Amino acid sequence: MTQLNESEHQAQMEDMRQYDEQMPCVGIFWYDVNDKSFFGVCKKELTPRMVEDAAEKGLPFINYPHLHRQVWAKEYFRAQAKHENTKFKGDYTQIPRGRVAWNIDKFIVLVGHWAEPIQEELTTLIEQEFSLPYFEFVYDEHWDLGHGWSGDMP
Repeated sequence: MTQLNESEHQAQMEDMRQYDEQMPCVGIFWYDVNDKSFFGVCKKELTPRMVEDAAEKGLPFINYPHLHRQVWAKEYFRAQAKHENTKFKGDYTQIPRGRVAWNIDKFIVLVGHWAEPIQEELTTLIEQEFSLPYFEFVYDEHWDLGHGWSGDMP
């Protein structure tokens, strides 16, 4: 049996890296209406093993582990401390946003009704950003402009 030496092994690994693709992801995003692009994207790769493990534990819903309001506040204060201009200012619920999650046997994208007129455009952005082979939009008032985490509302 022949074995690769260290430099041959490194060359082989480097060659294989060009074929490495991002796994499908769960995560959150905001949509910039002017730029027609996402910002503040946070995501986590999801593997088939993670889905199987969750199902075995009776947890068929897999979500990104942070809330929009948490990410927004962190980015706002980071920009303030560095005296940088930022999109993370004002009320985070006034900017179109969404969440990508896994639910039983499919990816779902939770959005508000703001997304209905641009669903085709959003589909392309979401497929690319989160590497999703297939997903369904789920519309919910929580994701509508002006709605947010219940603890934030007066």
